Amino acid sequence: MRGLAGYTAALGMSLYLAVKVFWVAAALLGYGPDDYSTADWVALNAVTVLMAVTGIGLGLALAQPWGRRLPAIPVIFVSWVGAGFLVPMLPYVVISNVLGALGIDLGGGGDDASAQSPRGEEIFITIGFTAMAVGLAVALPIYLRERWPHPFLGRVGDGTARSSKPVTAAMAVAVGLGLLWCYWALGGTLGLDPAHRDHWDLNGRLLNASAGLWALLGAWSIWTVTRRRPVRLRRWIPMALAFGASGSLFAWSGWKLPMAVLRPGGFVTAEYVTVAIVQHALSIGVGLALMAAILRVARGDGAARLENAAPSE
Repeated sequence: MRGLAGYTAALGMSLYLAVKVFWVAAALLGYGPDDYSTADWVALNAVTVLMAVTGIGLGLALAQPWGRRLPAIPVIFVSWVGAGFLVPMLPYVVISNVLGALGIDLGGGGDDASAQSPRGEEIFITIGFTAMAVGLAVALPIYLRERWPHPFLGRVGDGTARSSKPVTAAMAVAVGLGLLWCYWALGGTLGLDPAHRDHWDLNGRLLNASAGLWALLGAWSIWTVTRRRPVRLRRWIPMALAFGASGSLFAWSGWKLPMAVLRPGGFVTAEYVTVAIVQHALSIGVGLALMAAILRVARGDGAARLENAAPSE
């Protein structure tokens, strides 16, 4: 199952890579979109080309035996960012497609460069993203469980980890961001620029709802795995959810923050620029803090289980 899912992820990202390479080549030949300069369009898509190549490598590493021999830090970081970008988007993809099938107009579709693409290329991008997301959602938990089994064993409350003040503060900020994004998804306007608040159509509000719910889910997951009181819940569930949610907080804001600051192609945010910068900076910091909490849980539980398994003298 891990191998099949890993190859599916690599193949899906290959479709996305093909579209991005085509866009870069077309722009260099003078066929880029009118509302982007050639330099901006090539630079923006060159970044996504590198991300796609990295995603293909990640899918192959998850599928093949040599992937378990790679250094831990780059594997964890790349899989964390990749899963953060794509896996939390799966519920959004399902809901948006159901609404589209019902004839509900979602609007223009957010701020991604793919909004500039012809319909055929959009299909390739959607298939590529969906295949990569599903592949990661299946292969990555299996890979992590096989390579580092201890943090995923047992039930909640079996481990030794406790929450700390920095982690508690990070969870509180995650809850605040989650509530803010859900508030905007429901039509709230506080913090939005009146000149650009219409930038968020129904599709944009769905994206805000997705981001908000995953931020709340991340805070809950970290609280769950760091509590001492045992409950009848397998630990791998909140551990996997915390991994994806913290990655989502880090990855998406890590992408949106430079967009808000540099504003390529005349890009504008629905929020006031200051609000956009502050929320994305906070989201990046919270994502890192929650991931640090996950790693501390993993190290603590691994050491405790090894100690308990050691023969007594």
